[in-house]
Amino acid sequence: MQMLDLAQQAKAAALRLATLPTETKNRALFAVADALIRGREPLLEANREDVIRTSKLVERGEMARPLLDRLKLSDDKILAMAEGVRSVAELPDPVGCVLSALELDDGLEMTQVTTPLGVIGAIFESRPDAVPQIASLCWKSGNAVIMKGGSEAQMSNRFLGQLIRDAIATVDERSVDAVQMVETREDVNALLALDEYIDLFVPRGSNAFVRYIQDNTRVPVLGHAEGLCHAYVDAHVDLAQAVAVCYDAKVQYPAVCNAIETVLVHRDVAEAFLPMLASAYRQAGVEMRGCEVARSIVPEMIPAVAADWETEYLDLIVSIKVVESLDDAIAHINRYGSSHTETILTQDAESAIQFLNRVDAATVMHNASTRFADGFRFGKGAEVGISTNKTHARGPVGLDGLVIYKYCLVGQGHIVADYAGPNAKPFTHQPLLDRGAALAKAL
Repeated sequence: MQMLDLAQQAKAAALRLATLPTETKNRALFAVADALIRGREPLLEANREDVIRTSKLVERGEMARPLLDRLKLSDDKILAMAEGVRSVAELPDPVGCVLSALELDDGLEMTQVTTPLGVIGAIFESRPDAVPQIASLCWKSGNAVIMKGGSEAQMSNRFLGQLIRDAIATVDERSVDAVQMVETREDVNALLALDEYIDLFVPRGSNAFVRYIQDNTRVPVLGHAEGLCHAYVDAHVDLAQAVAVCYDAKVQYPAVCNAIETVLVHRDVAEAFLPMLASAYRQAGVEMRGCEVARSIVPEMIPAVAADWETEYLDLIVSIKVVESLDDAIAHINRYGSSHTETILTQDAESAIQFLNRVDAATVMHNASTRFADGFRFGKGAEVGISTNKTHARGPVGLDGLVIYKYCLVGQGHIVADYAGPNAKPFTHQPLLDRGAALAKAL
């Protein structure tokens, strides 16, 4: 199918989906979740084909191992995928919510109401579990979606895309085209030019990948180029707690964007903390790259070079730097961080407040692992991606990041001429939330 035809079908489906009742949208999502459970075995078989093919590429050095790690599915992952879809169904419908309501004059009422964006282009690398996550969020928020996964997950993505469409068809067959899958780079390049039909691109992948999308389309792009996250260990810290958090943030799943790449340690606790951290990292096989002061305390560390402070490893590698103060830590993070997720480990409330207020990132944390930066863990059901943009959505982008708003003005033959000139009528501009809510429901 030509991409223009596909985009036109998605646009038409989006207009229908925008007014679909919440109950119908939810029934379709529960049908998708049930289909994932029923389809576990054929899905795992499709995924095994992808893993075998990708493993050969990794062995030849043609693909990075973290992509292979993200690609692999299991029974537990599929169950989690189904649970994620169900959790989206159970969330409040973000469409048709009243943000504000105002009486401009007697009988002239304006309501600001949430509405879907339209057609989302979601392009991502590896991670077939992203398919049901993205599809369910777009569906619940009333948006059509055209998805393109990585070639390494082609069989898994193809199976999942068809499974979702088939499940939707059992509930509302006329809206099936609200979920589309494409497979080639040529398809993506064609979609990038269709700004008349695509309303937003959400890319998930490497820095170069996201930059390519941003540089080759006039469509707005929501996402993040990289996840260069830090943990700062303050002078007033529970050492054992800090070791546990830094271990989780690096080791629990190193191949994802919310894993830490750099640990900053206040000089006052460096001699006590670094040997404890090194012991934990050593047991997990983490390669440590340290500054000169850090290496004087733990000599086994590899010397860190300037490039380490700006590198997203996505692997069991971490850079470690001893800093003089909280100010130095914040300055380092604001210089080298990617505005994704940053955490401070401290028992001092004032230091925590300073960190939370002054660090420029989509998510800032106190005494918690950066791995919590996730749409599901944040109660959003799932996420289409994590945005470091400073636009309408930032951080894990769930349902609330997939709607915009429109103004609905209802009058009784009102004309602007009555409110202009020397005898102009004044506007009342009185809040009318209750009446606005009733109006939004009627719309």
